[in-house]
Amino acid sequence: MHLRELDRSEVIAVGGGVLLALSMFMGWYSLENRYAYLNSCRGAHSTCTGLTALGPVGYVLLVMAAAPLVLAWVVVRGQSLPWPRGELTAVISLIALTLIVFRGVIDRPGWPSGEIGIGIGWFIALLGGLLILLGALTRTYESTARRKPPGML
Repeated sequence: MHLRELDRSEVIAVGGGVLLALSMFMGWYSLENRYAYLNSCRGAHSTCTGLTALGPVGYVLLVMAAAPLVLAWVVVRGQSLPWPRGELTAVISLIALTLIVFRGVIDRPGWPSGEIGIGIGWFIALLGGLLILLGALTRTYESTARRKPPGML
């Protein structure tokens, strides 16, 4: 195990994965009045965590948060990958960001949707997803071979 094999971009992605995982246990949504409900969360001035509010999607996001940790484990163990390091993590982070933005901005869960506010957990999840993407894209850019333009020897 060689911790020195980890690049700064992989450490950034791992930090984003940890933030995303922790955000799932924070308040993603706040209920504004006594008639509002979101799964098992009910009542005025209450919050609902990401896992409680999102159901199966919350668990999918939790698994996606582990992708940078798995990549770091592979790098530390010195194993080789059949694809450039960080490429799969970038794809997973894009899917996670799509789910986060969709469930926070486009189609907020709960009823009535106008009485469901976004909590700090959602913003931390967004930051975590962006950090995973930043680290993965930086690592992918660093690990790909430089190609020459056509006509160059």
